[in-house]
Amino acid sequence: MAGNGEFSFAANRGTARNGLAKIQTHKKENGICHDDSGPHVKAQTIDELHSLQKKKSAPTTPIKGTQGAFASISEEDRQKQQLQSISASLASLTRETGPKVVKGDPARKSETPKVSHVAHHYFTPTISVSDSSLKFTHVLYNLSPGELYEQAIKYEHGSFITSSGALATLSGAKTGRCPRDKRVVKDETTEDDLWWGKGSPNIEMDEQTFLVNRERAVDYLNSLDKVYVNDQFLNWDPEHRIKVRIVSARAYHSLFMHNMCIRPTPEELEDFGTPDFTIYNAGQFPCNRYTHYMTSSTSVDLNLARREMVILGTQYAGEMKKGLFSVMHYLMPKRQILSLHSGCNVGKDGDVALFFGLSGTGKTTLSTDHNRYLIGDDEHCWSENGVSNIEGGCYAKCIDLSREKEPDIWNAIKFGAVLENVVFDEHTREVDYSDKSVTENTRAAYPIEYIPNAKIPCVGPHPKNVILLACDAFGVLPPVSKLNLAQTMYHFISGYTALVAGTEEGVKEPQATFSACFGAAFIMLHPTKYAAMLAEKMQKHGATGWLVNTGWSGGSYGMGNRIKLPYTRKIIDAIHSGSLLNANYQKTEVFGLEIPTGIEGVPQEILDPVNTWSDKKAYKDTLLKLGGLFKKNFEVFTNYKIGKDNKLTEEILAAGPVF
Repeated sequence: MAGNGEFSFAANRGTARNGLAKIQTHKKENGICHDDSGPHVKAQTIDELHSLQKKKSAPTTPIKGTQGAFASISEEDRQKQQLQSISASLASLTRETGPKVVKGDPARKSETPKVSHVAHHYFTPTISVSDSSLKFTHVLYNLSPGELYEQAIKYEHGSFITSSGALATLSGAKTGRCPRDKRVVKDETTEDDLWWGKGSPNIEMDEQTFLVNRERAVDYLNSLDKVYVNDQFLNWDPEHRIKVRIVSARAYHSLFMHNMCIRPTPEELEDFGTPDFTIYNAGQFPCNRYTHYMTSSTSVDLNLARREMVILGTQYAGEMKKGLFSVMHYLMPKRQILSLHSGCNVGKDGDVALFFGLSGTGKTTLSTDHNRYLIGDDEHCWSENGVSNIEGGCYAKCIDLSREKEPDIWNAIKFGAVLENVVFDEHTREVDYSDKSVTENTRAAYPIEYIPNAKIPCVGPHPKNVILLACDAFGVLPPVSKLNLAQTMYHFISGYTALVAGTEEGVKEPQATFSACFGAAFIMLHPTKYAAMLAEKMQKHGATGWLVNTGWSGGSYGMGNRIKLPYTRKIIDAIHSGSLLNANYQKTEVFGLEIPTGIEGVPQEILDPVNTWSDKKAYKDTLLKLGGLFKKNFEVFTNYKIGKDNKLTEEILAAGPVF
């Protein structure tokens, strides 16, 4: 019955006390009873068993410049160099020494860390020795998303895995950027280079105050048991890429930047060396309000000479992304490369389009096109090689996100993605994207390769079309206009859109918004400089400028209707295909815009807004009102001279509304 097994039920040999049949053990010849159902593990202890679970990944790339093609630096020396570089980054300026850094998680006590006696010991410090010189700072270096998930869930309150596999996290008291707390060091170089004063986003601070804040951040980071270090790249164009190092105290920040910057290959990481720019994110720690130039407990400081950024008093991750974008807006134009706050896609025939537009204009929706490849959704460079995405990921708004409207973003929110400040069901962990309990500014950060039609590497040829999007709630701008170069510069500098202030209590007046270069918060130089570079590149490479209104038609908000998305898509398709260039055009009054008389699939009467208004006088009054708002906004830029004469400024001004 039991064959040669060890157990059998011997029902006829009596029963056990509970009435069940007794179990009989058949002893083997050698008298040992054992379970041979599977091979034994090789470990002798549970700890040993756990140590077998993870294997180390060892890089084996030859280092350039060593003797012979296959000579390679030893793993130990490479680790040492890496740790020395990180220690140098974290060096206190007053003690002139970096902390003792070791790799690995301090929680894993069983593994004895390898100590690196680090650089920067020019002398043995006898004065101002602090406890931090007696302790080790553990460095969690370029961790993978899986490792960062574990760190966040274990050590960071408010970190959870959602039903889609994304990591939900909280950014603390600040759920958006603090532009009023951003400071830039004004020194001999930046005093002349940067745009300062009225209308500028650049608020000055001096070098000394920056160093005070840097010291505060570094001391805070060095006091921790562990810090996260990311070494990554900006700009997909290999000729012009920038090496960035991000030192942070939170796994969430490390994962966010892992997604948003370009991820180096293991080979590139071995050869990384000294970064071109370093971020010290001590966001949990406030700045000292008694420090000169500080207006709150938050301070985001840029020092372009030192190539450093310090964050105090805010844990909102977007500060790092946009801080680096500001840096690129400074570094790239110095190399004659135009940095742009735009979306970018490319057709199957290699025709590239740039999309500019403020929030609510449809930039994300229109640049996401399943018949075209996505180069990037937000930040780009236009160099002599063509266009390239600055980032390695996307930072999408999540409020009211739905699978039907934005399937690509919806599907990208999976394992590896970071969800900021969203609300989810306690039990199922399903996210409620309509819930604004924490903030309306809920966001997702994910690698660009999570978008199915992303073009990797994220580079393309020179743009053919430059599309400026405006959601005109006044209802007087045409659905599409072809711009000459001066008009492109004028509307690019203006960066116009008009949204509705609030709709709860009846009709509210539309609010005109102007943001220079469609991203005033991040530009470093005067807007005219970027506009002139844009016009120069468009002229050189034969690109056409377009102004597309995705807002109202047939009246202002409350009277007219929003232009239907399928019509806007037809307009964009006609721009991409080149067919719109061959249309017949007529000129509008006041703004002097060239508008086509017909586009396939778009009702002819909506192409000229005057046709859609029943009250022609109201149309003319509203048109003049908008023209006046443009003129008033442009007053800030008229005093700026480019070159010896004022020719360019005058040319741009002449392209504005005339009445």
